[in-house]
Amino acid sequence: MTFTEGWPDAPAALPSPVVDNHCHLDHPAGGSLIPLSEALDRAAAVGVTRIVQVGCDLESSRWAVAAATAEPSIVAAVAMHPNDAARSQTLDADLAQIDELAADPHVRAVGETGLDYFRTGQDGRPAQEVSFRAHIQIAKRHDRTLVIHDRDAHADVLRVLDDEGVPDRVVMHCFSGDAPFARECLARGAYLSFAGTVTFKNAENLREALAVTPLDRILVETDAPFLTPMPDRGKPNASFLIPNTVRFIAEQLNVELKSLCEAIDQNTDRAFGGRWPTRVASVS
Repeated sequence: MTFTEGWPDAPAALPSPVVDNHCHLDHPAGGSLIPLSEALDRAAAVGVTRIVQVGCDLESSRWAVAAATAEPSIVAAVAMHPNDAARSQTLDADLAQIDELAADPHVRAVGETGLDYFRTGQDGRPAQEVSFRAHIQIAKRHDRTLVIHDRDAHADVLRVLDDEGVPDRVVMHCFSGDAPFARECLARGAYLSFAGTVTFKNAENLREALAVTPLDRILVETDAPFLTPMPDRGKPNASFLIPNTVRFIAEQLNVELKSLCEAIDQNTDRAFGGRWPTRVASVS
Protein backbone atom coordinates (compact mmCIF):
# COMPACT_ATOMS: atom_id res chain seq x y z
CA MET A 1 0.00 0.00 0.00
CA THR A 2 1.13 3.56 -0.66
CA PHE A 3 -1.00 5.42 1.88
CA THR A 4 0.71 8.56 3.11
CA GLU A 5 2.03 8.88 6.64
CA GLY A 6 -0.50 10.13 9.14
CA TRP A 7 -3.33 7.87 8.02
CA PRO A 8 -5.07 5.95 10.80
CA ASP A 9 -4.68 2.20 11.03
CA ALA A 10 -7.45 0.18 9.44
CA PRO A 11 -10.06 -1.10 11.89
CA ALA A 12 -11.14 -4.72 12.00
CA ALA A 13 -13.32 -5.76 9.09
CA LEU A 14 -17.07 -5.70 9.46
CA PRO A 15 -18.94 -9.04 9.54
CA SER A 16 -21.10 -8.02 6.57
CA PRO A 17 -20.61 -5.40 3.81
CA VAL A 18 -21.84 -1.82 4.04
CA VAL A 19 -21.84 1.21 1.74
CA ASP A 20 -20.16 4.57 2.19
CA ASN A 21 -23.03 6.60 0.77
CA HIS A 22 -21.19 9.92 0.72
CA CYS A 23 -17.52 10.58 0.08
CA HIS A 24 -15.22 12.76 -1.97
CA LEU A 25 -12.53 10.53 -3.42
CA ASP A 26 -11.32 13.35 -5.63
CA HIS A 27 -10.44 15.58 -2.70
CA PRO A 28 -6.70 15.91 -1.94
CA ALA A 29 -6.51 14.30 1.48
CA GLY A 30 -3.66 15.58 3.60
CA GLY A 31 -2.09 17.09 0.50
CA SER A 32 -1.81 13.77 -1.34
CA LEU A 33 -4.54 12.25 -3.48
CA ILE A 34 -4.93 8.51 -2.90
CA PRO A 35 -5.00 6.42 -6.10
CA LEU A 36 -8.62 5.47 -6.73
CA SER A 37 -8.02 1.72 -6.98
CA GLU A 38 -6.07 1.78 -3.72
CA ALA A 39 -8.80 3.66 -1.89
CA LEU A 40 -11.41 1.18 -3.10
CA ASP A 41 -9.29 -1.84 -2.17
CA ARG A 42 -8.54 -0.44 1.26
CA ALA A 43 -12.26 0.07 1.89
CA ALA A 44 -13.30 -3.32 0.52
CA ALA A 45 -10.77 -5.06 2.76
CA VAL A 46 -12.74 -3.98 5.84
CA GLY A 47 -16.20 -4.57 4.32
CA VAL A 48 -16.98 -1.22 2.69
CA THR A 49 -17.60 -2.65 -0.75
CA ARG A 50 -19.59 0.12 -2.47
CA ILE A 51 -19.31 3.90 -2.55
CA VAL A 52 -21.35 6.91 -3.62
CA GLN A 53 -18.96 9.53 -4.99
CA VAL A 54 -20.45 12.99 -4.51
CA GLY A 55 -19.92 16.12 -6.58
CA CYS A 56 -19.94 19.65 -5.18
CA ASP A 57 -19.42 21.67 -8.36
CA LEU A 58 -19.16 21.04 -12.09
CA GLU A 59 -15.59 19.76 -11.97
CA SER A 60 -16.14 17.32 -9.13
CA SER A 61 -19.49 16.22 -10.56
CA ARG A 62 -17.83 15.36 -13.84
CA TRP A 63 -15.13 13.52 -11.90
CA ALA A 64 -17.80 11.55 -10.06
CA VAL A 65 -19.40 10.44 -13.31
CA ALA A 66 -16.02 9.45 -14.76
CA ALA A 67 -15.13 7.47 -11.61
CA ALA A 68 -18.47 5.68 -11.65
CA THR A 69 -18.02 4.88 -15.32
CA ALA A 70 -14.59 3.39 -14.66
CA GLU A 71 -15.33 1.58 -11.39
CA PRO A 72 -18.51 -0.53 -11.10
CA SER A 73 -18.52 -0.33 -7.28
CA ILE A 74 -18.98 3.46 -7.46
CA VAL A 75 -22.10 5.39 -8.36
CA ALA A 76 -22.17 9.15 -8.79
CA ALA A 77 -24.04 12.06 -7.27
CA VAL A 78 -23.88 15.40 -9.08
CA ALA A 79 -24.69 18.91 -7.87
CA MET A 80 -23.64 22.40 -7.03
CA HIS A 81 -22.96 22.51 -3.29
CA PRO A 82 -25.00 25.32 -1.69
CA ASN A 83 -21.87 27.31 -0.89
CA ASP A 84 -20.63 26.93 -4.48
CA ALA A 85 -24.05 27.95 -5.74
CA ALA A 86 -23.89 31.12 -3.65
CA ARG A 87 -20.47 32.00 -5.13
CA SER A 88 -21.27 31.17 -8.74
CA GLN A 89 -21.53 33.97 -11.29
CA THR A 90 -23.07 31.57 -13.84
CA LEU A 91 -25.56 29.65 -11.72
CA ASP A 92 -28.22 29.15 -14.40
CA ALA A 93 -25.64 27.69 -16.80
CA ASP A 94 -24.14 25.57 -14.02
CA LEU A 95 -27.52 24.12 -13.15
CA ALA A 96 -28.19 23.33 -16.80
CA GLN A 97 -24.97 21.31 -16.91
CA ILE A 98 -25.87 19.48 -13.68
CA ASP A 99 -29.19 18.63 -15.33
CA GLU A 100 -27.32 17.12 -18.27
CA LEU A 101 -24.97 15.15 -16.02
CA ALA A 102 -27.90 13.81 -14.00
CA ALA A 103 -29.15 11.99 -17.07
CA ASP A 104 -26.05 9.78 -17.16
CA PRO A 105 -26.91 6.17 -16.17
CA HIS A 106 -23.98 6.06 -13.73
CA VAL A 107 -25.59 8.85 -11.70
CA ARG A 108 -27.85 7.69 -8.89
CA ALA A 109 -28.31 10.95 -7.02
CA VAL A 110 -28.55 14.72 -7.29
CA GLY A 111 -26.56 16.24 -4.46
CA GLU A 112 -25.12 17.44 -2.39
CA THR A 113 -27.53 20.31 -2.59
CA GLY A 114 -29.45 22.19 0.06
CA LEU A 115 -28.82 25.14 2.35
CA ASP A 116 -25.77 26.14 4.40
CA TYR A 117 -26.21 29.09 6.73
CA PHE A 118 -22.90 28.46 8.50
CA ARG A 119 -20.50 29.45 5.73
CA THR A 120 -22.79 31.59 3.58
CA GLY A 121 -24.27 34.82 4.94
CA GLN A 122 -27.58 36.52 4.21
CA ASP A 123 -26.46 37.84 0.82
CA GLY A 124 -25.83 34.37 -0.56
CA ARG A 125 -28.94 32.67 0.76
CA PRO A 126 -31.32 33.57 -2.08
CA ALA A 127 -28.98 31.92 -4.60
CA GLN A 128 -28.76 28.84 -2.40
CA GLU A 129 -32.53 28.55 -2.33
CA VAL A 130 -32.83 29.00 -6.10
CA SER A 131 -30.22 26.28 -6.56
CA PHE A 132 -31.84 23.94 -4.04
CA ARG A 133 -35.23 24.25 -5.72
CA ALA A 134 -33.65 23.59 -9.12
CA HIS A 135 -31.88 20.49 -7.83
CA ILE A 136 -35.13 19.11 -6.41
CA GLN A 137 -36.71 19.45 -9.83
CA ILE A 138 -33.67 17.85 -11.51
CA ALA A 139 -33.89 14.89 -9.11
CA LYS A 140 -37.56 14.43 -9.93
CA ARG A 141 -37.05 14.83 -13.66
CA HIS A 142 -34.41 12.10 -13.81
CA ASP A 143 -35.77 9.91 -10.99
CA ARG A 144 -32.63 10.40 -8.92
CA THR A 145 -32.19 10.39 -5.15
CA LEU A 146 -31.97 13.85 -3.61
CA VAL A 147 -28.97 14.22 -1.27
CA ILE A 148 -29.42 17.17 1.06
CA HIS A 149 -26.70 19.23 2.71
CA ASP A 150 -28.26 21.04 5.67
CA ARG A 151 -26.17 23.18 7.97
CA ASP A 152 -27.91 25.50 10.41
CA ALA A 153 -30.90 25.68 8.07
CA HIS A 154 -33.31 23.00 9.29
CA ALA A 155 -36.55 24.97 9.07
CA ASP A 156 -35.84 26.39 5.63
CA VAL A 157 -34.78 23.01 4.25
CA LEU A 158 -38.15 21.58 5.27
CA ARG A 159 -39.97 24.64 3.93
CA VAL A 160 -38.38 24.35 0.49
CA LEU A 161 -38.93 20.59 0.37
CA ASP A 162 -42.59 21.03 1.21
CA ASP A 163 -42.97 23.84 -1.33
CA GLU A 164 -41.41 21.84 -4.16
CA GLY A 165 -42.76 18.44 -3.16
CA VAL A 166 -40.54 15.76 -1.67
CA PRO A 167 -38.91 13.44 -4.23
CA ASP A 168 -39.42 9.70 -3.94
CA ARG A 169 -35.97 9.17 -2.38
CA VAL A 170 -34.27 11.65 -0.06
CA VAL A 171 -31.07 11.30 1.96
CA MET A 172 -30.17 13.74 4.72
CA HIS A 173 -26.39 13.82 4.29
CA CYS A 174 -24.33 13.99 7.48
CA PHE A 175 -27.45 14.40 9.56
CA SER A 176 -26.87 17.30 11.92
CA GLY A 177 -30.16 17.81 13.72
CA ASP A 178 -31.74 16.67 16.96
CA ALA A 179 -34.49 14.14 17.63
CA PRO A 180 -37.44 16.46 16.77
CA PHE A 181 -35.83 17.39 13.45
CA ALA A 182 -35.10 13.72 12.77
CA ARG A 183 -38.79 12.98 13.20
CA GLU A 184 -39.69 15.77 10.74
CA CYS A 185 -37.32 14.34 8.14
CA LEU A 186 -38.50 10.78 8.71
CA ALA A 187 -42.11 11.92 8.31
CA ARG A 188 -41.16 13.10 4.83
CA GLY A 189 -39.72 9.70 3.96
CA ALA A 190 -36.06 10.64 4.27
CA TYR A 191 -33.17 8.37 5.12
CA LEU A 192 -30.82 9.77 7.77
CA SER A 193 -27.13 9.35 7.03
CA PHE A 194 -24.81 9.37 10.04
CA ALA A 195 -21.16 10.32 9.68
CA GLY A 196 -18.23 10.18 12.09
CA THR A 197 -19.71 13.15 13.93
CA VAL A 198 -22.10 10.83 15.76
CA THR A 199 -19.06 9.46 17.62
CA PHE A 200 -17.92 12.88 18.87
CA LYS A 201 -18.25 13.51 22.61
CA ASN A 202 -20.18 16.76 22.12
CA ALA A 203 -22.73 15.25 19.70
CA GLU A 204 -25.43 14.13 22.11
CA ASN A 205 -28.06 15.68 19.84
CA LEU A 206 -27.03 13.30 17.04
CA ARG A 207 -27.18 10.30 19.32
CA GLU A 208 -30.67 11.34 20.40
CA ALA A 209 -31.63 11.61 16.72
CA LEU A 210 -30.12 8.19 16.06
CA ALA A 211 -32.17 6.72 18.89
CA VAL A 212 -35.47 7.74 17.24
CA THR A 213 -34.46 6.64 13.74
CA PRO A 214 -35.89 3.27 12.66
CA LEU A 215 -33.30 0.69 11.65
CA ASP A 216 -34.64 0.69 8.09
CA ARG A 217 -33.89 4.42 7.65
CA ILE A 218 -30.25 4.49 8.84
CA LEU A 219 -27.39 5.06 6.42
CA VAL A 220 -23.70 5.57 7.13
CA GLU A 221 -21.11 7.75 5.45
CA THR A 222 -17.68 9.28 5.81
CA ASP A 223 -17.90 12.62 3.98
CA ALA A 224 -14.23 11.78 3.51
CA PRO A 225 -11.71 13.25 3.84
CA PHE A 226 -13.65 15.11 6.55
CA LEU A 227 -15.35 14.14 9.83
CA THR A 228 -13.08 11.26 10.83
CA PRO A 229 -14.76 9.17 13.56
CA MET A 230 -13.32 8.56 16.97
CA PRO A 231 -10.74 7.39 17.95
CA ASP A 232 -8.97 8.98 14.95
CA ARG A 233 -10.60 12.41 14.93
CA GLY A 234 -8.14 14.97 13.57
CA LYS A 235 -6.60 12.60 11.04
CA PRO A 236 -7.70 12.26 7.39
CA ASN A 237 -10.87 10.29 6.81
CA ALA A 238 -11.49 7.61 4.20
CA SER A 239 -14.05 4.93 3.45
CA PHE A 240 -11.96 2.26 5.19
CA LEU A 241 -12.72 3.95 8.54
CA ILE A 242 -16.49 3.44 8.34
CA PRO A 243 -16.33 0.33 10.58
CA ASN A 244 -15.57 2.62 13.54
CA THR A 245 -18.80 4.54 12.95
CA VAL A 246 -20.85 1.40 12.33
CA ARG A 247 -19.60 -0.26 15.52
CA PHE A 248 -20.40 2.88 17.50
CA ILE A 249 -23.94 2.98 16.10
CA ALA A 250 -24.47 -0.70 16.91
CA GLU A 251 -23.42 -0.09 20.50
CA GLN A 252 -25.65 2.96 20.82
CA LEU A 253 -28.67 1.12 19.49
CA ASN A 254 -27.82 -2.14 21.25
CA VAL A 255 -28.21 -4.09 18.03
CA GLU A 256 -26.09 -6.94 16.72
CA LEU A 257 -23.34 -5.63 14.47
CA LYS A 258 -24.04 -8.00 11.57
CA SER A 259 -27.74 -7.13 11.63
CA LEU A 260 -26.92 -3.42 11.50
CA CYS A 261 -24.54 -3.94 8.59
CA GLU A 262 -27.17 -5.87 6.67
CA ALA A 263 -29.76 -3.18 7.35
CA ILE A 264 -27.43 -0.39 6.19
CA ASP A 265 -26.65 -2.32 3.01
CA GLN A 266 -30.31 -2.92 2.22
CA ASN A 267 -31.28 0.63 3.16
CA THR A 268 -28.69 2.01 0.75
CA ASP A 269 -30.12 -0.06 -2.09
CA ARG A 270 -33.56 1.41 -1.46
CA ALA A 271 -32.28 4.92 -0.88
CA PHE A 272 -30.29 5.00 -4.12
CA GLY A 273 -32.67 3.20 -6.43
CA GLY A 274 -31.28 -0.32 -6.51
CA ARG A 275 -28.17 -2.39 -6.09
CA TRP A 276 -24.86 -1.94 -7.93
CA PRO A 277 -21.76 -4.20 -8.01
CA THR A 278 -19.53 -4.70 -5.00
CA ARG A 279 -15.76 -4.37 -4.86
CA VAL A 280 -13.62 -7.39 -4.03
CA ALA A 281 -10.44 -6.26 -2.32
CA SER A 282 -7.11 -7.12 -3.89
CA VAL A 283 -4.92 -5.86 -1.05
CA SER A 284 -1.60 -7.62 -0.89
